[in-house]
Amino acid sequence: MAKPPRDRAPSASNTYFVTANAFASQPIFQSERIANLLIETFLDYRSQGKFLLHEFVVMPNHLHLLFTTGTGVTLERSMQLIKGGFSYRAGKLLEVRGEIWQRGYVDHRVRDVHDYAQHNHYIRQNPVNANLAKSAEEYPFSSAFPSFNGDDPPQRLKPIS
Repeated sequence: MAKPPRDRAPSASNTYFVTANAFASQPIFQSERIANLLIETFLDYRSQGKFLLHEFVVMPNHLHLLFTTGTGVTLERSMQLIKGGFSYRAGKLLEVRGEIWQRGYVDHRVRDVHDYAQHNHYIRQNPVNANLAKSAEEYPFSSAFPSFNGDDPPQRLKPIS
């Protein structure tokens, strides 16, 4: 059964923390080529204005995102673009066959600045806590890596100065 839509108003932009898992928890994303293709996929959709991308981390067997849906784009559509777009590219460019993603995803709508900060910190520290890097900035498949420039959070979620 399909997950019921949460964004009833297509004009509403909401911020979400999302986790998507690899099929059967296989460490498919530990491959540098595959991890980079996944990052390229969601950066392409970001550049098309489908969503704002605040933070991300690609772990060996899952992905965490902190993003804000674009105007007229639902959470479900955003995840369909990311997961489906990546699966298509992986098959075509890297000849990856078989299931890539676990069905569905886990999402949490970010409600306030404290909620945003908590999920931001969680994403940045995920590779450190998993002993994949000594610091968040050292992990190349993360928005904490110095070459990434994330989108600012929506005004209502900006840290209080």
